[in-house]
Parts: sequence; structure tokens; C-alpha cells
Amino acid sequence: MAHNVIRPPRLRSGDTVRLISPSGPPENGKLESGIALLKSWGLTVQVSPHAYDRHGYLAGTDEVRAAELNAALRDPEVRGLFCTRGGYGLSRMVDAVDTDAAKADPKPVVGYSDITALFNTLYVHSGITGVHGPVMTSFISDRDASVGEALRQAVMTDEDVKLTPHPDEPTGVLTQGDAAVSGRLLGGNLSLVVDAVGTRTCPDYTGAILFCEEVNEEPYRLDRILTQLRRAGTLDGIVGIAIGQFTGCVDEDWDWDAVDVLGDRLSDLGVPILGGLRFGHGKDPFTVPFGTMATLDPVNRTLTAQSAVS
Repeated sequence: MAHNVIRPPRLRSGDTVRLISPSGPPENGKLESGIALLKSWGLTVQVSPHAYDRHGYLAGTDEVRAAELNAALRDPEVRGLFCTRGGYGLSRMVDAVDTDAAKADPKPVVGYSDITALFNTLYVHSGITGVHGPVMTSFISDRDASVGEALRQAVMTDEDVKLTPHPDEPTGVLTQGDAAVSGRLLGGNLSLVVDAVGTRTCPDYTGAILFCEEVNEEPYRLDRILTQLRRAGTLDGIVGIAIGQFTGCVDEDWDWDAVDVLGDRLSDLGVPILGGLRFGHGKDPFTVPFGTMATLDPVNRTLTAQSAVS
């Protein structure tokens, strides 16, 4: 696990932030709502020159995307990085990330899904926390205003982030345990958590609270991911599990859904679990710090995390 964890300075009105596309490309016209939101907070918004590039399903070649990311990390004028979308591609170029520049001038990085790979890299090699929150294309849909406000608080204040289960989230039934636990909050999208296993960007989860979410993975594929994490020993040292949104993870040919699989593969690990949390790819997802200390309380049904910014 990373030592001397660094929480980047919080953003302030007047700061310049840059939109980057380190994974897939956004569609034309789908950044305007996100840009307007950031500007309403008093931020100056730049869009990376190649943010809309297309190279297959990638936002440009690996070299272009790495260069855009590193340029933002190295630019002293840029105080925060917001990812335009997830998709796929970060794993192809995370080894080219300038982690020395990131550590020399820490900045909040905001995103989720494929951006989990970047959070892992910055945490493992620079000790920097991340902001697991909506990407900029998230705001083209009719999000509740509380989603944007939660993101604003997560990047512009150093207040603790507190999540409680939402009654409409089916994973709430997985909650178990009779005592609160504390640990560093690590995880993100499950496919990217398992993707890092065996690489030099895989965090040490010993003593950590694993938070996880997923989208469009059939139940048997979730089973495969969780089984791999178990067989690799990745989950051996965790102290708790926070379960977010598992969206579109169904297969009508079988009578097991995502909740069944999660219960089957996680409930016997002997650690407290808090389900039903609204982070991930579902309706009105909230923001979760990555890499900060947190307390998971299954009795009072709360996840309280130190802010990712200082």
C-alpha cells in the first residue's frame, strides 16, 4: 500500500482545469453541459486539443493520449483534470504516465470506469488520491442536481464524503456485519480492479476497504472477475467492502443476477459489507474519494471517507 499519501489541493474559483480523453472519445456536442457546470463553479475550462480524436475505439493513439495526459500533469496553470468519458484504453498507456510530474505538482483527477486504471497508477507510483466521480459526458442526461453538487463539494472543499444506501439500489440487501471498520478506500470499476492484478500498477489492498461497481457484465463474468480476485489473493487482506451500482449486469437465460453473484462470492470473506451505495454507472451516481482513509459502518449503514483534496 502506498505510504505518505498525497491529497492534492482543492480547486478554487478562478482555477483552470483541463478536460482530457485518456480512454475513449466523447461524441460531438456531449461536453457542453459538463463544461457549463464547471464554469458555474467559477472554474476556467480548457479542452485538450486532441480530446475528440478517434483511433478506433480510442481517443487517439496511445502516444497522443499519453502526451495529452502528461501535458496536463506538467502544466502549472492546470489545477485539475476532468476526464471526458471512460470507455477503454488507459491500460494500454498507463506505464507512460509521468508519475514524477504528478507527484511534484499534485492535482485532483476526476473520472470513473476505465479511469480506475489511472487512479491505480497515480496512487501506486505517486501516492496521490483520486476523485471517483462523474465524467463530463455524464451531464448530458437528466441528472439530479445533487450529483453535480456532490462532485463540486468533493473537489472544492475538504469536507468528508458520506454515503448512505439508496432504497432503489438492489445491492442494499448484501449489507452484513456488526461493527464498523476503517481502512484506505481503494477499488472502482471491478473489471479494472482485476485488470491490474499481476501488474506494477496494482495497489496493495491489505487493510483496505474495497469499493466496487460495474456495468454491462453478465453474472457469470462477474463471477469470473471475483473468482480471479480471490484466487490471486487480492482480497485476502481487505477489511470491508462497499458495493455501488451494478448496472445492466443481467442474463435472462439464468436465474442468478448480479446481486446473487456478489453475495455468493463476497459474503463468506468474513468482512463487513455495505451495499446499496449510489456510485457507478447507474442513476444519479455520487462521488467517492479514491485512496483516502474511510470508515464503513454496516450497522448505521454509512460510508464516511476523508476528502480526496486538501
